Amino acid sequence: MINPVLAELAVYPFTRLEEERQRLLAAGVDVIDFGKGDPNEPTDPMIRRALVDALPERAPYPLAQGLPELREAAAAWLGRRFGVTVDPEREIVPTYGSKEAIFSLAQVLGTERRVVAFGEPAYPVYERGALFAGAEVRTLPLRRENGFLPDLDELDDDVALVWVNYPHNPTGALAPRDFYDELAEAAKRHDFVIGSDEAYTELWFDEPPPSALQAADRSRIVAFQTLSKRSSMTGYRSGFVAGPPEIVAALKAYRPTVGTAPQEFVQLASVVAWNDERHVEETRARYCAKRDALIPAIESRGWEIVASEATMYLWVIGPDPDALLERGVIVSPGEMFGPSGEGYVRFALVPTLEECERAAEILRELA
Repeated sequence: MINPVLAELAVYPFTRLEEERQRLLAAGVDVIDFGKGDPNEPTDPMIRRALVDALPERAPYPLAQGLPELREAAAAWLGRRFGVTVDPEREIVPTYGSKEAIFSLAQVLGTERRVVAFGEPAYPVYERGALFAGAEVRTLPLRRENGFLPDLDELDDDVALVWVNYPHNPTGALAPRDFYDELAEAAKRHDFVIGSDEAYTELWFDEPPPSALQAADRSRIVAFQTLSKRSSMTGYRSGFVAGPPEIVAALKAYRPTVGTAPQEFVQLASVVAWNDERHVEETRARYCAKRDALIPAIESRGWEIVASEATMYLWVIGPDPDALLERGVIVSPGEMFGPSGEGYVRFALVPTLEECERAAEILRELA
């Protein structure tokens, strides 16, 4: 009676971390949770006020194409941030965050019995979306010696969709601008679509990362943006897709079937978020302070921080996750994200600065 794909899937990795967290709390342990990448940063009061002000007496079903003012705000932000011109009417569709849109793309593109490829270690949703669409999954190992970039020579004519995610979860690695041109050339050569998960482009520390939309040929590129990390709006579930008109039209046609569109009062608050950079700069500063608190303690143990140039993550070689768990510090074992993550752990910088400072003390005191 149960869909066999669902029956065969392993437990969603972060479910196990949450079970461990609940066990520790029940035992009276003071937990510092660097496991799940769910920001604890406050949503800016300006955005919260916009949400409240937009609440109507009656909220109708939102339309799949989204409010024109949100599409226009998204297109304008892409222009300011990446210098690209995107048609808000034909090349933008608001989404219910980015996770559900990422999951559904393989179904919209008709990938059944074709290959969906993605770098590994990886966010689990690329694989799960592919499997539910009846596609074959191909992982592209992301190795340190290659800068955590995939080997594009592993792509061929069997591939229908390739997922990339930079800045990268879980490693925090960046992709250079010319990587997207090389990927676009491969997409044209082998006739596949590029899905670019860009949830972390605004959490950087030295130089702002590029977007796949900056490739010279973006005719096969579908970029996914979200306010979850940029604006600490995870529970609002608000993002957008920017892509070729024919794919955006397909997404607009698909989405009423599954009923996933942000509520209009959330969309109106999202307009305020996309139009403001002050709160994003403040968010980056908070993450930077937490990095600065943890990195010396990690390095004092002789552990090595690898990549980690952006995102809210530190990708670390050396810690024993079970030993940290005994001290109430939860981290994500690298193998949760795929075989290439073995030997690493991921620290998600979601605890408060005070908790990060306390965790640093715990790390220094480890036997």
